[in-house]
Amino acid sequence: MDVVDVSGVPAWFAEQLREEGIESLYPPQAEAVEAGVAEGESLVASVPTASGKTLIAQLAMLSAVDRGGKALYIVPLRALASEKREEFSAFESEGVSIGVATGNYEDSGEWLADKDVIVATSEKVDSLVRNGAPWVEDLDCVVADEVHLVDDPNRGPTLEVTLAKLRRINPNLQVVALSATVGNAETLAEWLDAELVDSTWRPIDLKKGVHYGQALHFGDGSQRELRVGSNEKPTEAIVRETLAEGGSTLVFVNSRRNAEGAAKRLANTTADGIDDDERRKLAELAEETRGVSDTETSEDLAACVEKGAAFHHAGCSSEHRSLVEDAFRARLIKVVSATPTLAAGVNTPSRRVVVRDWRRYSGDVGGMKPLSVLEVHQMMGRAGRPGRDPYGEALLLADGHDELDELLDRYVWADPEPVESKLAREPSMRTHLLATIASGFADSRAALLEFLGRTLYATQYREGGDGNDNLERIVDSTLEYLDRNGFVERGGGIEATNLGHTVSRLYLDPMSAAEIIDGLGDATGPTVLGLYHLVARTPDMYELYLRSGDREEYTMLAYEREAEFLGATPSEFEEERFEDWLSALKTARMLEDWASELDEEAIAERYGVGPGDIRGKVDTAEWLLGAAESLAGELGLDCVGAIREARKRVQHGVGGELIDLAGVRGVGRKRARRLYDAGIETRAELRNAEKPVVLAALRDREKTAENVLEAAGHRDPDMDGVTPDASVTPQSRADGEPASERGSTPDGGEDQSSLGDF
Repeated sequence: MDVVDVSGVPAWFAEQLREEGIESLYPPQAEAVEAGVAEGESLVASVPTASGKTLIAQLAMLSAVDRGGKALYIVPLRALASEKREEFSAFESEGVSIGVATGNYEDSGEWLADKDVIVATSEKVDSLVRNGAPWVEDLDCVVADEVHLVDDPNRGPTLEVTLAKLRRINPNLQVVALSATVGNAETLAEWLDAELVDSTWRPIDLKKGVHYGQALHFGDGSQRELRVGSNEKPTEAIVRETLAEGGSTLVFVNSRRNAEGAAKRLANTTADGIDDDERRKLAELAEETRGVSDTETSEDLAACVEKGAAFHHAGCSSEHRSLVEDAFRARLIKVVSATPTLAAGVNTPSRRVVVRDWRRYSGDVGGMKPLSVLEVHQMMGRAGRPGRDPYGEALLLADGHDELDELLDRYVWADPEPVESKLAREPSMRTHLLATIASGFADSRAALLEFLGRTLYATQYREGGDGNDNLERIVDSTLEYLDRNGFVERGGGIEATNLGHTVSRLYLDPMSAAEIIDGLGDATGPTVLGLYHLVARTPDMYELYLRSGDREEYTMLAYEREAEFLGATPSEFEEERFEDWLSALKTARMLEDWASELDEEAIAERYGVGPGDIRGKVDTAEWLLGAAESLAGELGLDCVGAIREARKRVQHGVGGELIDLAGVRGVGRKRARRLYDAGIETRAELRNAEKPVVLAALRDREKTAENVLEAAGHRDPDMDGVTPDASVTPQSRADGEPASERGSTPDGGEDQSSLGDF
């Protein structure tokens, strides 16, 4: 089907596609058009990666906009939101306005009302519905990308409930759900009252197989020699051969440590396969990588990048991950070793994919557990880029003949499992039942059950039996919990209390709110550590793990600072509860170190974390402390000021005396300390500061000084002809010692102005 023959799509879009070399639609795209995707019909597209799902979404959204409507594109990850925003920006030249919304769960997003296409994570859309964003009622088309993630126990229920709410608000809403190939796509289509396009077609051939011995054994029964040298591992041999053919390789492993270790080894392979021009570009990229942060992770990544390799996992900062993804897409980096998170939709295709580790640790089974077929197929689907690769190959690795047979049976020849709703889990129910009541979607038990009847869970258990009985039991126990903690009132019906409305608006798990309220109940002058520990032990914070020897260290710390903790402390004899409590203490101590200006490298080493982990904990703590501040205000408690200071300190990573300075755009934690030590202690003093003093404090960097002074409102920020004040000599504090313990200048790396600069 020719793109110009698609009715309902604006002519300029067809022309834009032609300019990109796209004149005819792929078969799954043509099927979607025939099913009415460009005419407002709902659709589930269950097709392989790289088979044109995004174009199906664009046909739906741009047709809706052309009819005067508004479209929403829901993604599972923030990184994907940025990627899609960049991709859709090509439409702005034709008058289609694009908006992106992630984070800040208290925001109603009113500014998005004028946007034609909005990109947001499912959590953000859920929060917008809770906060009554009026433009939600104006939506005509909603695209749910990676909809098979409704199967995910943590994020799936949010996507499921959000789609149910959007369809309730807009009965005529077009829903376009994009999915990898799953075992029960027809169930997803039934749930969404949608047409189904279920296809295995790919634009280029994907061969799946297993490497064993000295050969590749493919699912179609064919074999091909791929010899492994005497000093090589199979992955190195595969990367070597792929590189010789001008291709790139994506290697999936089961842990961060394995990702870094694999990248270091594979860098020795790629180093021999890059030309002089690539070597020069990689050296520049390595310097950029080092400049992101002063951590061992940053240095290790840069050392790999110099040789054409990289690693990618959640412990890397977002800027590190973006640098790696961009360079890999450009085929400058030849191999990336990654944890499975990279398979969740980010556009990183390669010639070959190697699933090196097909088992990972699971706490549920207390050991290693095989990955699902769906997960492995998602990884394999990254192999082969149309227009760049003549084919794609996805390979598992076998150690023996029996394992070869097992991997062929388990993954190569197997169909993906059906996705299953995880909505009936109690943590999900706590959050979503309260939000459903507070948002006005239900005012009685019967209305709650009627609303839940719109979910995938209800579709999968529509015939009654244990599923429905189980759902009713969980609804009843959850309502009892919400009532007991003062979040809802039950009389003739059910309504949210003022406190319940606040908890829902703050996007908190009600159990987190209950923990915070209990801890703040009798708090008088809470300390920073006490507040950080309080939010760290809520269900909304992923705590740091206790390593060998940590239990003794943090038990001693608990005794030393016993008076600072808020709420009850569990007994050491309550093994599981006490260990969780200590894990929260370790997390709180890390946050305290950050807020005491301890160098980032020292934090990473002390706690065994990466820059991305620090950023994640800081962001979550800032959000939870903001929620605690709101709850304290709602309840009329006296500790609002202390909570606000703790929040500002963790936000900027500074001592209390630097909060004002660090809040100036472009200053951040390290520059704030340098300015403070130079005698400039407040924003007002910076606004009227002598320029030679500012220039000296900011290490003679004229452009930085100009930007900082301009942000502070200085009357003349121009640094032309200014000489730094020689009497200003910012000190350099020893690595690893927080300012709160020495009172001296925190430093340790040029221009890492704040953690947010990652």
